[in-house]
Amino acid sequence: MNRNYTKETVIEKARELDVQFIHLQFTDISGVMKNISITIEQLEKALNNEIMFDGSSIDGFVRIEESDMYLRPDPTTFVVFPWSTQAAEARLICDVYNTDGTPFEGCPRNTLRKILKEAEDMGYAMNVGPECEFFLFHTDERGKPSLETHDNAAYFDLAPVDLGGSARKDMILTLKEMGFEIEASHHECAPGQHEIDFKYDNALRAADNIMTFKMVVRIIAQRHGLHATFMPKPVHGIAGSGMHINMSLADLNGKNAFYDKDNDLGLSKDAYHYLAGVLDHAKGLAAITNPTINSYKRLVPGFEAPVHIAWSASNRSPLVRVPAKKGQSTRIELRNPDPSANPYLALAVVLKAGIDGIKKELTPPEPINSNIYDMDKGERRENGIDSLPVNLYEAVKDLKKDEVIKEALGNHIYKKYVDIAKYEWAEYSKFVSKWELDRYLKKF
Repeated sequence: MNRNYTKETVIEKARELDVQFIHLQFTDISGVMKNISITIEQLEKALNNEIMFDGSSIDGFVRIEESDMYLRPDPTTFVVFPWSTQAAEARLICDVYNTDGTPFEGCPRNTLRKILKEAEDMGYAMNVGPECEFFLFHTDERGKPSLETHDNAAYFDLAPVDLGGSARKDMILTLKEMGFEIEASHHECAPGQHEIDFKYDNALRAADNIMTFKMVVRIIAQRHGLHATFMPKPVHGIAGSGMHINMSLADLNGKNAFYDKDNDLGLSKDAYHYLAGVLDHAKGLAAITNPTINSYKRLVPGFEAPVHIAWSASNRSPLVRVPAKKGQSTRIELRNPDPSANPYLALAVVLKAGIDGIKKELTPPEPINSNIYDMDKGERRENGIDSLPVNLYEAVKDLKKDEVIKEALGNHIYKKYVDIAKYEWAEYSKFVSKWELDRYLKKF
């Protein structure tokens, strides 16, 4: 991914590499990547923002009577797919615009841009380093995903115990070809669970990278006869997959605004205010950072996922951790988001919560340095420790109360998002699960 590409250099590069097809990618409200494919002959038209599509066909976008929308490609996201075979293919990530030339309020990428502009007006840029976990499972004889894992490995195990290492290697090589700087990869704690970490970037590019990462992981897994899933908790009784968000603010000269060498933890006043804002809005954020029914099956005690709203420098049981590295690496790590989240919306609302803390000069509570899971309710209450919502229904109720997070989403996305979540909860509430059949069918 060349950050310096312009309209002209994209056209030049596409011709030089004999690209025949270009995929115009954008993301819907639920975080699902969408795609319109064009031929090389239409590339200049696309880069002139002249490609239209039917927005009423996309869940959560617009009604049929106002369906015409424009895609505006971001030239800096141009990249050729390394797996192209017969004809070279490339992609461009797009923003969605209305016919009158204004940014579409329902486009998640536009939402993140809006909050980044708010931060910029305050003198800040947001840097993000995501940690995306995923599972690799076998497919059955019909090619459908199963829950049969390819290994019985554990945290940091390696081949031959970690049989997914070969697929993971190919994923890394493909990501590197597409411009990613890979920092680390390893087997996670659950059988079949993996993590690949790539270098931090500014928030917009980080969100683009997460979407690209998920696409690459799925495609390469398929080529190894495996199914990759970013479902938060696919298997009962083992750890689920998280998407920890490591974040910091930089001033407009690129200096880390979270770092203060004179503070024991290396945190500046802005960092403390930002941290306080994130904690203050943690309940309102949850419906966005943990957006599915299944998300809350991961957020339970005993499986390394945070449940309680607190922070610490070294303890991994609270919601927010401050990693030990200092200087330009000083940051805070939010541990509850999972990879089913729409990364554009998740980063937008977390940033909004943090800068709200800076604006209001909020002060975080004292850090919790003991294991919160070992505390009883009374101890947690004495320490002022609240908990995240226990399910999607409660998370939506908390979102409805949080005016700051609602403002970040904008009226269109907020309403559509709540409608989608309420529909999902209603469907789930009516469903008869295997657990219920096993528990009640013979008993009553």
